[in-house]
Amino acid sequence: MARLEVSDIHTSYGLSRALSGVSLDVDEGEVVALLGRNGVGKTTTMRSIIGLTPPQRGSVTWDNRSITGEPVHRIARLGIGFVPEDRRIFPQMSVSDNLQIARRSSPESQWNEAAVYELFPDLGSIADRPGGVLSGGQQQMLAIGRCLMGNPRLLLLDEPSEGLAPLVVASLLKQLVSLKQTGLSILLAEQNLRFALELSDRVHVMERGEIRYSTVPAEVAADDSILKSFLTV
Repeated sequence: MARLEVSDIHTSYGLSRALSGVSLDVDEGEVVALLGRNGVGKTTTMRSIIGLTPPQRGSVTWDNRSITGEPVHRIARLGIGFVPEDRRIFPQMSVSDNLQIARRSSPESQWNEAAVYELFPDLGSIADRPGGVLSGGQQQMLAIGRCLMGNPRLLLLDEPSEGLAPLVVASLLKQLVSLKQTGLSILLAEQNLRFALELSDRVHVMERGEIRYSTVPAEVAADDSILKSFLTV
């Protein structure tokens, strides 16, 4: 049974409707990608799941428990982590302190500072450096690593490749493939088609607050024309 189930959610910002009937699920150990241009609802879908922008209608279920409308901190404690597009690292704090401030131990804990440095070796060599002086790629690694310190079972990743140089994107992709192999479930929001297809098991394309097309990477490899029609400006 799906670990995360999002059923017919409708979310608005004031009088502006952002999502209109979005439904999706993420199974244990699966990576599901949300693709689409800016403003189509990818980020709002994640904010609705984590509780930052609760849906007005529909439901979000996690491990057979409704979390619709629950406070963000309770949802996080249930095992859902969120890495926002703007990363939100603490610029004055060191890499090590950024990680330690998010540490949450449990009997099933898999992640600690050493494990994060093993996944992202670049961070280990700059552990004492303030977060604010890191490169964009290093900040993205730190944001993901900090989220992992909470030992989530589902990771919501919002535009992880945004604004990064191609070589950095390629390196980050390899690291996320390694992360996937640990069995962590991931819901990924991306505009980079190649990045998303390399990492994901299933793909949903969003347009105007709705999921308009769903497929798997193997089908896209055979014919990506439909997918590209949703992603081109």
